[in-house]
This record gives sequence, C-alpha cells and structure tokens, in this order.
Amino acid sequence: MSEQIKHLRVMVRGAYDLQKLRIQMGLRLCANFRARLGAPEDEADDPSTEAQGKPELSAQAQGIITQLKASYGRLTDGVARNRTLPARRGFKGDELIADYAELVLVDQYVRLERDETVNFRQLGDVLDLIPIYTEYLAQQRGIGPAMAGVLVAYLDPAKARHVSSFWKYAGLDVAGGTGRSRRQEHLVERSYIDRNGVEKTRMGITYEPFLKTKLMGVLAGSFLRSGSPWRKVYDDYKHRLESDPAREKVTVAEWKKRHRAEEDVSKLWTPGRIHAASSRYMVKMFLAELWTTWRRLEELPVSEPYAVDKLGRKPHAA
Repeated sequence: MSEQIKHLRVMVRGAYDLQKLRIQMGLRLCANFRARLGAPEDEADDPSTEAQGKPELSAQAQGIITQLKASYGRLTDGVARNRTLPARRGFKGDELIADYAELVLVDQYVRLERDETVNFRQLGDVLDLIPIYTEYLAQQRGIGPAMAGVLVAYLDPAKARHVSSFWKYAGLDVAGGTGRSRRQEHLVERSYIDRNGVEKTRMGITYEPFLKTKLMGVLAGSFLRSGSPWRKVYDDYKHRLESDPAREKVTVAEWKKRHRAEEDVSKLWTPGRIHAASSRYMVKMFLAELWTTWRRLEELPVSEPYAVDKLGRKPHAA
C-alpha cells in the first residue's frame, strides 16, 4: 500500500468517526429538546444505541435539529466576527434555547457539523490525485468523495487477483451456502501477540466490517435513491427472485408465525430478504466492474468472474 493510500485511509476513518460523533451529539440534542417541542419519541433515534451503523439521523431528528439551528442563528446574529457566542452575562434565550448552557450544546453540534463537512470536502482534494477516482468513480452517480474514499482506501486491485477477492474482503461472498457473517461457522482461527508479547489465538471474522457496512448500509441505498444506472441491476435481480417459483415468498407476519412454531424458515423469502439479496447482488456487480476498470488502469491482468468463465453466465454491468 502506498503512503498516499495509507494517509487516505486515516482521513477516511477520521471523517467517518467525526460523522458518528456528530450523529451521537445530534441524538442527545433531540432527546433533550424533544419534550419541549412536543415531538413523540422516535425509536429510530434512541441515544443509547450510540448511532451504531446509522448513516444519518431520522427525518424527525433532522427536523428538530433544523429548528434548533434556526434558533441558534437568531441568538448569535450580530455577534462579533471573532466570536461565535454572545456574552454569557445578560444572555436571554428564546422559547426553544432557554439558557446559555443549551446554547453551548447547540454550538458544539454546529461546530461538529462544520468540521465534518470540511473533512469530507478535503477527501475530494486528495482523491483528485488518484486515477481510479478521476477516471471512473467520479463519474458514477450515487458515489461522492466520501464513498470513493472508502473504496480507494480499503480495496487494493494489486492484491486482488480475481474479483472474488474484492467480494470476500467486503464480506459479500457466500461461505457454506450462506452469506458471510459473524456466525460461528464463518469464523477462522487467527494468531496475535498479547500485551505481554505472548502469541495466542482467537476466532475472528474473514472480512473488513467497516467496508461491508459502508457498501451495504450506504452505497446500496445511494444507488437506489440517486437513479444510478446500477438501479436496473437491482430491479432485474429483484424481479428474478420474485418470479422464481422455487422460492417461497411470505409476508413478515407469516415468517414470524412459522418461526414461533419452530418451523424451518431458512428457505422463506420475505420482502426484506428479497431487497437485501438484490442490494447485495447490485453491489457485487458494481465491485466487479470497479475491479476490472481498476486492474486495467494499473495495467494488471484481468480475468472473468467464475460464473462467467466457468459457468457461461452473462455478466451484468450498469
């Protein structure tokens, strides 16, 4: 890995860590002001979850934050250029931000949001020096500098001799007939050195969880929302699953009923399972095209995926 990519990875993790911190701060702000605004509790915005895996605040939380920022703007309007807050002595709040401590809380959130924006924008400046971004990723609808930074920092075409290596590293391949996960049967024994310098072993996962979270939790949704050409790959595969008579389709209520009755539900297909499988397939096909494009840019040999080379299937592309 080049020094440039190493530095990019540090920047990517730092930007996403800052995003996570900003979301956590937003959740706490919402919990603090929700009762005053008369907003009902939202299960999607439970501060106790620490925003694990959440790409963004819920619509209700964003609405509360918008009101707080409007109040903050009015209370800080006219403050001297080198200061962000009015003097504490004599401060008078409004119907939403009632005292100085609450003003400071909102100010901390606003600062985090501003720093997060700067960090992600600077990612774009660094990516402009990397060919796979300027020649391919920058032209992909649904991929911005943040997601491009993840892809460039965590995927290495020189180490991936086949596209299946990308899939495996991202946790999108199939192991033992099921998608790779943290289940016991998918763990492998790894060696490590403890704090006393003694070599020990432990069971660990075989993929990069941060990369998988961003691909399935962010990129897949971005492709679908943005009207990306990759949406057709999703739609075609979804139709294939829905029209396959060999796959038994059930509602979530029916799945729960049969699960409570201790029936085998592993072969039942709910709408959510169909959506997840279609999203996973769409992301895999994107990674296949990314791998091929990247390897050619790096003047590395390119091979067809196993399903195309050995099974004679037609490859999908956007």
